[in-house]
Amino acid sequence: MQIKELGHVVLYVTDVVRMANFYRDTLGFREIERRPGMALFSSGRTHHELLLIEIGGIPRESRTPEPGLYHIGFKIGESTAELKAASEELLAKQVTIIGTADHSVTHSLYILDPDGNELELYADVSDEWKQDPKAVLRPIKHLAL
Repeated sequence: MQIKELGHVVLYVTDVVRMANFYRDTLGFREIERRPGMALFSSGRTHHELLLIEIGGIPRESRTPEPGLYHIGFKIGESTAELKAASEELLAKQVTIIGTADHSVTHSLYILDPDGNELELYADVSDEWKQDPKAVLRPIKHLAL
């Protein structure tokens, strides 16, 4: 067996309407279907990349590292200018931005969704990783947007 690609992510959420609206209206994810207790999204790359399932509860408040999912990365462009525009749009929508990073081959913006899940929005700013997959492991530098 060999994994070919990461297919999709499923998140348990506190409020599917609030979360689905965030992923659709704030991040621009294309909503495929919404039913009571669930919402399905795709960028068009595959049948679905994100599924939200409502379980109730309260949003995560702690940012203390613990075993489990750290963040989900979403590619949003090919340039720092696109990342900067996204940052300005997110600030206008009062989305919590928790950081930025220059990973050499990608530039990243880190945000929180309404349930406190960390999301990485990134732009591939170099295709060097295609020849050297370890290029992404270079020391992280500060990125000013």
